[in-house]
Parts: sequence; structure tokens; C-alpha cells
Amino acid sequence: MVVLVISAPFSGCLWEKEPPPEVIEEPPHFGAFSVVAPIDTGINVYHNHFAMNDSYPNWLLDGMGVNMVCEIAKNGTWQERYEADRESCWDVIGAGDIVWFKGSRIIGTTPDDNTDIPILDDPTDGHGSAVTGAVLNANPDAVIFFVEGFSDAAVLAAANQPLVDIITTSFGPILSVPVPGIEDATKVAVIQKKKLHTGAADNSPSPAVQDSTAGPPWSIGVSGYAEEGDDQKETMSGSYPDVAADWTQVLPNHDDIDGYHETSGTSFATPRTAGLLSGVLMRLRAEFGDDSSGADPAIRDGLLVNGTNFTLTNDDLRNALNRSGWYPSFSTWDPLSGTTPISPIAPCSQVGWGCKRE
Repeated sequence: MVVLVISAPFSGCLWEKEPPPEVIEEPPHFGAFSVVAPIDTGINVYHNHFAMNDSYPNWLLDGMGVNMVCEIAKNGTWQERYEADRESCWDVIGAGDIVWFKGSRIIGTTPDDNTDIPILDDPTDGHGSAVTGAVLNANPDAVIFFVEGFSDAAVLAAANQPLVDIITTSFGPILSVPVPGIEDATKVAVIQKKKLHTGAADNSPSPAVQDSTAGPPWSIGVSGYAEEGDDQKETMSGSYPDVAADWTQVLPNHDDIDGYHETSGTSFATPRTAGLLSGVLMRLRAEFGDDSSGADPAIRDGLLVNGTNFTLTNDDLRNALNRSGWYPSFSTWDPLSGTTPISPIAPCSQVGWGCKRE
């Protein structure tokens, strides 16, 4: 009895209670999403246009093959942020690395090792930042898988990503000269991997049917249609495309944090079309309970939407895009605008299936 009384004060040390089970909080439900892969010069990950307060879930990063995370700087000018991140990020990215730039919507890669700064937009260029900005203008919630490059390897880097829905390219031969380009790679992406591909027609009136980017039957060739504040860089683009979209847009700068500029061309009409299509996929996936993306033949049977009592293929979405187009009326054309009127007889020769409006 004495022993029990004496030992009582120490019983907490001698016979500890089992700790309560650890409570693991589930991350918030990510919901329906869509992944667009712009392929271009590079991307300004520091611009506010690409910022994201939330985080991508680990399963999404794993599904995209992310092997490196750069938590990008939040303070200072573009140059100051770049310098702050050089040692931990830009100087250690290698060809083939797939990087999520935490704090942004951008997951990026470069398959080639011949670039000064992998993934980041060239300070003298900016094309890729504007292209990606056009995607998010149409669908601010798109997941961006950015690929730096202009080659088959760049297209295939996106094609081989099972979660990518749409690949968009805004480069090709000037005047749509019929020379080999990326058509072999886009054929793999669309025919084998069941993705969508939007390809820019030339900024001249050259026919798009023989263009290696916009011409193949498996690609959606996009020309531009001038509306409202067009700055008259061209009067018409890409004859005989599949579809026409916004010619002039306000897009993010490549070398600052919050600046924008107005620019025109099929380079930006094309990714805007990709963003529009990705938004359609998101809405359908949300409506029919599809929480994944891509159309991987092995995982999703080639279905872009694989929901409850509803499915959608690449062909289905192309057909919907075709049927939803509209032809501007010749009677509304302003002869003083500097633009080319839409033919009342053969409008398809200028804007294909028609113009797209969100």
C-alpha cells in the first residue's frame, strides 16, 4: 500500500497514456480543371497575370511529373526577383526538368539544353508570355503546362503528359510556305494521345491548308478576325482556316510585374481559342463529376470528358466548335476601318467554321 501511494505521483511517467491519433486534414477539394500547354519562347512567371494564391495538390504535381519546385520571390522588380531566385532556381534547372513555380499557375519545362535561362522568357522577346496570357484571358482558371521551344521535341513533351488537354502553338513558316514543321509531332498528340491542338495560321492572307502548324486535318487552324480596337497590323490572316478568333488583345509584358500592352495577330487568337475550349471542358467536367483531365487512351479511353452519364471526345468538341461559329455580316463592315469585309458568298474562305466569341 505504501509503495502504491508513493508511486502514484509518478504514474504519469511510468505508465503513459497512448497519444491521441494524429488528425490528417484533407486538402480542399480541387474540383474540375483543365490543362493547357502553350509551346513558345518562354514565360514570365513573375507577372501578376500568372499569380495564384492557392497551391496545386500533390497528386496533380505528381501526375504532371514535377520534379522541382521553385518558390518564386514576391518582392521587388522583375530583375530583383530574378536575381533573388537565380541560385536556388534558374541556375539549377536542367533540360527535361518539370518545374512548378509556386505562387504562380505555371508548371514549365524545356526539352532542349540550348537556352540561356530555361523556361523564363527571353528579356528581348516576350512572345511566350503574351501567348500564355491569352490562354488565361479566356480561362483564368486553366492549369498551365508551359513548354519552351519550337520543335517536335517541345510538342512531344506536352503530348506525353497524360493530364494535358490542349496544346497550342503560335509559330510556323512565314507566308505558310509548305515546308516540314511540327505536323508529325502534333499528329502524335492528337491521333495517338487524343489531345486537342490549336495552331496559328499566318498573319498574311496566305491559305492555311498547307501550313504545317494550322493546316493538318487533325489540328484546329486559327486565323484572326478584327473587332473593335484593332491596330491594323494586318487586314486579314490565314485564308481557309478552321476558325477565327480575337485578333487584338491586351496581354502581359514579359519583363515587369504588372504591365500590359495591346498587340495583334494569330499568335494570340490561337491560345485564346485554346483557353476558351479549356473553359468548356472545365464546365462539362464540373457538371458531370469528372475530376481529372486529359484523354489518355490507357487511363481515360481517349475521352476528354469522362463523367457520369456523359462523355466527350476530341471529335465531339471540334464538332461543337464548328457548329457554334458565326459569320459577321457584310452589312456591318466599316469601309473606313482598314479591315477586310467578310464575303457574303464564301465566308468560310476567310474565317472557316466561323468566328468565336466567349
